[in-house]
Amino acid sequence: MDRPVFRAYFLHPRFWLLWLGLGLLWLLALLPYSLLMWLGRRLGGVMYHLASSRRAIAAHNLELCFPELSASERASLLRENFASTGMTFFEMAISWWWPAARLAKQGQVEGLEHLRAAEAEGQGVLLMALHFTTLEMGGGLLGMQQDMYGMYRPHKSPVFDYVQRRGREQRLQGVIERNDVRGTLKLLRAGKVIWYAPDQDYGAQRSIFVPLFGVPAATVTATSKFARLGRARVIPFTQTRLADGSGYKVVVHPPLTDFPGESEEADCLRVNQWIEAAIRQQPEQYLWAHRRFKTRPAGEAKMYQKRRG
Repeated sequence: MDRPVFRAYFLHPRFWLLWLGLGLLWLLALLPYSLLMWLGRRLGGVMYHLASSRRAIAAHNLELCFPELSASERASLLRENFASTGMTFFEMAISWWWPAARLAKQGQVEGLEHLRAAEAEGQGVLLMALHFTTLEMGGGLLGMQQDMYGMYRPHKSPVFDYVQRRGREQRLQGVIERNDVRGTLKLLRAGKVIWYAPDQDYGAQRSIFVPLFGVPAATVTATSKFARLGRARVIPFTQTRLADGSGYKVVVHPPLTDFPGESEEADCLRVNQWIEAAIRQQPEQYLWAHRRFKTRPAGEAKMYQKRRG
């Protein structure tokens, strides 16, 4: 959990284009919020037309998860989802680089009493998040009101990883790598709060298959393991980009009761049921371009095929 350190090789010419892009994003972040969200919607429209492979993944996910919708309703939801994804780039910049006073004006946080109760009892907390497109805003807004650590996966680009970590650590106590089990348990047993998202496909090795939207999904067992071994509460939280353009609502929900339960399978099912219910509240703001159902049970065909268009 050491602080990120700038390395001389970050200035190598192979990183210049990335630095240019990050610099442009930093400059754009100086613009008013409403203009940034307008630009985000436009960027999302461009991505919809150019990112054909990601569009196909998102479209297939929506077919799997919302069979009750008509084709035209799913098509409309897909376009709105890409608009939301475009806004993500500017929300990332806002969360990382806006002054705290300016950022705080963009959101309201509800349910902090659930974290305060755990803190008063000396219990650690797995703060269970979802990969909504507004993820960075949720972490940034909550991190200014609650001391917490963030679990993350290092980025392949060392420059982007450095910038990402510095940005997140403006609002957090620190970050911890996803595979650092010992460090995670140490923090939880010390009564700390860890921002953690279990809703992606991390492969079969540490997962079991339980339904999500009625589809068998490889679901990590780490949630119940961390809760049990770290003697921690699991407290979900969500954030929503408000439709009127006024900012965000962050909600810390009540902790999962009687968790962990009798089996990891039952725990994973409870987690997925909670995730599904949360997504249904704002499906246009979820990260559908992720191959959530990539890992399949033995004998099942691949879920995602390469498509054109």
